[in-house]
Amino acid sequence: MFYKVPVKGYFEVNSYFFVDEKTNRCFLIDPGAEGQRLLKTARENFWVIEKILLTHGHFDHTGGIGQIRISNDIPVYAYENADLYLLDPMKNLSRFCGNDIYVRDVHYFHDGDLISLNNNKNPDFFLKVIHTPGHTEDSVVLYSENEKIAFVGDTIFKGSIGSTMYPGGNGNDLRKSINEKIFTLPDDTVLLSGHSDPTTVKAERTRYKLYHHVL
Repeated sequence: MFYKVPVKGYFEVNSYFFVDEKTNRCFLIDPGAEGQRLLKTARENFWVIEKILLTHGHFDHTGGIGQIRISNDIPVYAYENADLYLLDPMKNLSRFCGNDIYVRDVHYFHDGDLISLNNNKNPDFFLKVIHTPGHTEDSVVLYSENEKIAFVGDTIFKGSIGSTMYPGGNGNDLRKSINEKIFTLPDDTVLLSGHSDPTTVKAERTRYKLYHHVL
């Protein structure tokens, strides 16, 4: 089960808890701000956060990690080239918003990896990493076939697509990622983005002409 928690630093962003209800253990995805509030949400619901997962390295998706790390040793996972952004406040855009943000000492996942909980009592509970460059070079989708959901970061939104104007953005790559990686998921897959309401693969595929025009 997923739970959306909008948090606000410089921008508002959707953070998500993806919770195994059999164990109350979970992943925290894109803690963009208000790290202590996210920890409080987990405590109030008796969730144990095992891993922090990042869809990409922009600061509005990582800005809460510092607060979380003050009192918790929760490992952070990002795509294999995410240091391009996590260690560069120009590329992760934090410098333009008044506060350099670095995220160090992360673990890396790779395209096609399956991310499971440490105490994997539920073998059906995992996320598949799908590399979807275009918005950034390190963008990924975290896909649960069993739950029929995909955490898509800023690659695609309800009714729109990710920006390619920032460092590492590439329109051709974004078009390929959307068409070949996201639109090939089952129609009823729910797309959970960083900055919009949920939508579905089928709903967004019908807007292909819009994406094609913009790209």
